[in-house]
Amino acid sequence: MVTILDTTTEKRVRHPEKAHRPDQEVMRKPDWIRVRAPVSKGYSETRALVKEHNLVTVCEEAGCPNIGECWDKKHATFMIMGEICTRACAFCNVATGKPLALDQSEPENIAKAVVKMGLSHVVITSVDRDDLEDGGAEHFEKVILAIRAASPLTTIEILTPDFLKKPGALERVVAAKPDVFNHNLETVPGNYLTVRPGARYFHSIRLLQRVKELDPTMFTKSGIMVGLGEERNEVLQLMDDLRTADVDFMTIGQYLQPTRKHHRVVSFVTPEEFKSYETVAYAKGFLMVAASPLTRSSHHAGDDFARLKAARDAQQTKAGGE
Repeated sequence: MVTILDTTTEKRVRHPEKAHRPDQEVMRKPDWIRVRAPVSKGYSETRALVKEHNLVTVCEEAGCPNIGECWDKKHATFMIMGEICTRACAFCNVATGKPLALDQSEPENIAKAVVKMGLSHVVITSVDRDDLEDGGAEHFEKVILAIRAASPLTTIEILTPDFLKKPGALERVVAAKPDVFNHNLETVPGNYLTVRPGARYFHSIRLLQRVKELDPTMFTKSGIMVGLGEERNEVLQLMDDLRTADVDFMTIGQYLQPTRKHHRVVSFVTPEEFKSYETVAYAKGFLMVAASPLTRSSHHAGDDFARLKAARDAQQTKAGGE
């Protein structure tokens, strides 16, 4: 009886680790960051498909502001290994707690959804699963292989956790040959203690670098949020760290506070400041940069992948002609 009551409570309290925190001020959003509520037919169809296959999307779980636009176009980012995360990042709206067992039918269900939605490019992310011996690496592998079998022409982008203290996990995921390997730094290193306390900045940098060592042809990608109190010079140094790891694609978006218990928005970065970051990032050598208030890791991922390939081809053509 006690177990049943505890489980019910865990489901009811989305962020039990944040319940004791004092409420943070919620800043009024500027005009450039407003989005319309999703009401389109395409949105409803995508939502029905997700429910039909018992799938979880980061679009819903993280409260993405672009869900209306993306789901209307039949774009969705699937979140595997459940909807409960073992980490408790101060910025994230994904539920925290003790995860359930892995759903062994999930790889096949995701593959079916990819086929039904006619996706030419799919993004697969996950919660952190520190409770699993391999951090969920085998499950990532199974999902990638299932999609390849069902829809061979679909390109696959993965957004992974950091596999901290999980030897061999990264190598297994890279060996499954996703087209894009994304792992987000989320914020500058000086913010990690308060924003991303379960992670280690230089471990994440090293993970991205290791992907390129394992497969130099694989595209790598990473993203951060701004508005968390970072200084401009800290962002520029982070760009240099990513380029040292040979990361191809960087995304920069505005942090939006999910609830009063989450980390507060320190500032709303203007569109002009985002444009400045984009200009500097290209100058530092990134093949692709997406920087705007509503930029998210998987926003426009399919179009961005096509541009990423074109940028590499142009770079290689130029290098071959010199």
